[in-house]
Amino acid sequence: MKHRIWKGMLRFWEADRGLSIILILLVTIIFVLPVVLTPSPTERFVRNFIFSALLITGAVTVIESRWQRVVVAALAVTALLVRWAAVVEPSNVLIVWREASTLVMLLLFIIVVAMRTYQRGPVSYHRIQGAIAVYLLFGLVWAQAYELLHLLRPEAFSSAVDLASGSKTWIYYSFVTLTTMGYGDITPVHPLARSLAISEALTGQLYIAVTLARLMALHISTRDND
Repeated sequence: MKHRIWKGMLRFWEADRGLSIILILLVTIIFVLPVVLTPSPTERFVRNFIFSALLITGAVTVIESRWQRVVVAALAVTALLVRWAAVVEPSNVLIVWREASTLVMLLLFIIVVAMRTYQRGPVSYHRIQGAIAVYLLFGLVWAQAYELLHLLRPEAFSSAVDLASGSKTWIYYSFVTLTTMGYGDITPVHPLARSLAISEALTGQLYIAVTLARLMALHISTRDND
């Protein structure tokens, strides 16, 4: 009985609908939490809880082979332990390791979500949501990279706003850069910060073009095989 329940849960998460769940969590982290929550211990707890849900969901949704599950599960558990250790006993070292481990997990999620989204087969609305999720993951990856760089080199950015206000500032800056809007309220001054900003802006433009081409090719291929 337990074995059947476990296999049923795996089938649910491995289906394309898992891409939709990841997208919902990303939208919550990027667009909802910064608006509805004010800086407080409750805000930090909720943000860490939702981020933990994203890590867990990503780990069980798009991994197909057993060895991939083992590797991703080990990385996810490590990232979760570091994240909640930083909540219980905040320290500069734990915070740096929290951002670094989360950055690694998000990079891995981009790979596996993209593999699931662009594999052969019909272009379902779950696949389209997966493509959007990859774009949002790009923004979160660079946000983590900017925040990690700021922790290591506080002088890497010049800003008219308070850079110590947390991850929502870096999420904002990341998506402004990804979409090439460039308001100018945060300016990269360190060479590494400038390289990150350039690479993100280029990725944002190229991803849209590549995604449209790939999804169109999959749609035409599926239609011709019907």
